[in-house]
Amino acid sequence: MRFLVTIFSLFLFLSCTRMNEPLIIGHRGAMGHETENTLASVQKALDLGVDGIEIDVFNIESGETVVFHDERVERLTNGGGRVEEYNYVDLLQLTLDGNHKIPMLQDVLKLIDNKVLLNIELKGAGTSDRVNFIMNYYIEERGWSPENFLISSFNWDELREMRKINPDVAIAVLTEDDPLEAIPEAIELKAVAINPDYEKLTSENNLAIKDAGFKIYAWTVNEPQDIIKMKRFGVDGIITNYPERIR
Repeated sequence: MRFLVTIFSLFLFLSCTRMNEPLIIGHRGAMGHETENTLASVQKALDLGVDGIEIDVFNIESGETVVFHDERVERLTNGGGRVEEYNYVDLLQLTLDGNHKIPMLQDVLKLIDNKVLLNIELKGAGTSDRVNFIMNYYIEERGWSPENFLISSFNWDELREMRKINPDVAIAVLTEDDPLEAIPEAIELKAVAINPDYEKLTSENNLAIKDAGFKIYAWTVNEPQDIIKMKRFGVDGIITNYPERIR
């Protein structure tokens, strides 16, 4: 009898463990394998079976929304200057590490094709309006599921702008400080999640965020011991450079 109870308890434990598995979200695609925020990196993340992909966006001078992380292009390309000051023609002349090109937001959307969640981080100022326009087009004309979009930013003013023009889109408040400080902002924005630096997440503030009704998508979790810790905390998603390590 004791043996059967033990087996049943183990079954329940394993079932709960599977049920509480976090979403695997590829950071800038799968940047541990391919140049970040490129179509190759996004495709690698898809090949690795992610539940979602996180990318960064800026608007450039000619009006397009491009997928890029840094304010300046020197770190990753053969060019120089601020990415926002480029026009589309000049941007095409830039070559990224690995002989890749900087993609437009639409290029990434076409590649993902509504297969997984897309977390769009608003890096540049004034990106909310253009991103909202593109997002709505893909929902209304290309059959994207609204729940496959998540908007995040460290620039909380930009998130406020997004909320003004779109009352329904899912928002995640990004923070690199004590994540408890993001709760009032998350409440104001009617956000669904707070995305904290995993190093700032503790058992105490983790519970407080959950008690406040928000999901937690922790970034950027790459090392096995940190992945285990986040799983023990029961976070809802793990943003990582190495999606294959989460399972």
